[in-house]
Amino acid sequence: MPPHSTFRSVPSGATSFDARGTAGVRVYVVYNPNAVKKPAGASRWTLNSQVEVIVSMDIPSSTVNDSKVRGSLGRVDSRRGGRRSSDSLSRSVFVPDPFVLPLQTKWTWGPDGQGAVLLVNCDRDSPVANADLFCFQDLEDMSLMILRIQGPSAIFADYKLVLHVSVSDVDKVRVFHASGDGSLAQYEHVLGSDKLSYVVDRPSGQEEDTFYVEGLAFPDADFSGLVSFSVTLLEVSEKNAPDTPVFTDTVVFRVAPWIMTPNTLQPLEVFVCSSSFHGNFLEALRALVRKANCKLTVCPEAENQRDRWIQDEIEFGYVEAPHKTFPVVFDSPRDRGLKDFAFRRILGPDFGYVTRVPPHGHVSGLDSFGNLDVSPPVTVQGKTYPLGRILIGSSLPRSGGRRMTKAVRDFLYAQKVQPPVELYSDWLTVGHVDEFLSFVPAPDRKGFRLLMASPDACYKLFEEKQREGHGNAAQFAGLENVQTITIDEMLADKSLKSDSEYVQSCIDWNRHALKEELGLTEQDIIDIPQLFVLNSSRADAFFPDMVNMIVLGKHLGIPKPFGPIVDGWCCLEENVRSLLEPLGLTCTFINDFFSYHTLLGEIHCGTNVRRKPFSFKWWNMIP
Repeated sequence: MPPHSTFRSVPSGATSFDARGTAGVRVYVVYNPNAVKKPAGASRWTLNSQVEVIVSMDIPSSTVNDSKVRGSLGRVDSRRGGRRSSDSLSRSVFVPDPFVLPLQTKWTWGPDGQGAVLLVNCDRDSPVANADLFCFQDLEDMSLMILRIQGPSAIFADYKLVLHVSVSDVDKVRVFHASGDGSLAQYEHVLGSDKLSYVVDRPSGQEEDTFYVEGLAFPDADFSGLVSFSVTLLEVSEKNAPDTPVFTDTVVFRVAPWIMTPNTLQPLEVFVCSSSFHGNFLEALRALVRKANCKLTVCPEAENQRDRWIQDEIEFGYVEAPHKTFPVVFDSPRDRGLKDFAFRRILGPDFGYVTRVPPHGHVSGLDSFGNLDVSPPVTVQGKTYPLGRILIGSSLPRSGGRRMTKAVRDFLYAQKVQPPVELYSDWLTVGHVDEFLSFVPAPDRKGFRLLMASPDACYKLFEEKQREGHGNAAQFAGLENVQTITIDEMLADKSLKSDSEYVQSCIDWNRHALKEELGLTEQDIIDIPQLFVLNSSRADAFFPDMVNMIVLGKHLGIPKPFGPIVDGWCCLEENVRSLLEPLGLTCTFINDFFSYHTLLGEIHCGTNVRRKPFSFKWWNMIP
């Protein structure tokens, strides 16, 4: 029972009190020693607002009136003799035992944290979605909430239990009451959506009520992810008078966040679009996927509507609760030819779907998900990010350039478990972070390396080959209808040099930010040789952009750069092999020149990978 103040609702003239309980009832007096003096001997407590009586019981009541608290009040007689009389009062104590699972009024993070988890009902277990259950698979995704009612049944002649949710949370959850024979029809929608409260009937002898709870909304700018349910015991009042609350218990759930998966996690399924433009690309990718022991899913041209950029359209992640984990695809607001693919072909049983669309429909190139990446787990100045940090390409602070739409950024920030880092990508024509960075697994140090495109590294390599006497070796040799350019000519091209110096300064800005925000050192970064050229003040890759690769475990599918041939080998490919193969990685260079490169994209832009979830449980972290 809640504390009962002795200072309220007492007879006029009362000045002191005493309180005692029958067997099994514990009576405590809590007081402020600075305002009230503890009575000595048989003296009574002084009535004072700083004194409270707290009543508790060892076990719930078995019958009405089986336990009592007896109190007596001291009164000053109004007659001159000053004689003292006393009034006695007796109150029955009924203490039910409500929520069993969970039993926390606060939700706390960390390995010692408390609180239950809700999954958002974002998959499609049944063909129809509404407030009713259509299949038992829906129940498997939900969290249990058990209401235990221990105490005398007769008490409900004068009292009732009401389960309720706040107005702010009512559209974020849905609760079903399990009763009857266990058929689907017996799972009644009792709370959430448009239902604020539910009176829990008390069948004779039944001590537990089972409820199933599901989330309806992911955390976002206007939703912390926390949802509270309360059960209130109401004393039924006379007709035309409101019921009186006796006490309330509250439990708190947190909606599971959407979690991205970095390149270092095991690949499970590769997605790519099919079209007549591919040539031999699809067969080369199929061979790579086979080596990596992955599933390959090809989106046919009839469904992709000649939109090849599947990385830009979707991002794969997952949701997890202690009882269930399933993948969730995040559909970007770019909405080109692939706009319906995720909803129509990926959403299904135990495969969820989420999207965010700006309120006025305006999107830029930076809203595509080639501009969305996530680091492997990192530790930064003692702060651990066990699920990594999301990387978003943006404009420079206060520059007024392109940014990812607020609707998507707000969603990503609200998930909490992978705090985003905003980088500078607006210097690129397309403007995506995957054009200048990628992560690959490594057996040492932090378990990964950050790969960054580097004009400086490319010039250093070409200058070395020139000194060795290979200045006449040509870039783009072997490509039909593509003009070649020798190492000597590239090194002498002042415009190319100027463009590359500018691009290097932009990449260096991001390099500094990534070292600061991810806790990296120079030893964690590998420079991949790459040149860029400026077109209308923004940059494009001069030759196929090698960091824009697909990472499938130790197998890397890298855009074939068609670099100068030195001693029978492409010097760019050989340089990259020398950097990555010591890490146990296998480099497969795939020709994507006409399939993707000439259209300002590469292999990563044209593929997508669903990966195994983290083994780390998100609720064990401390944001």
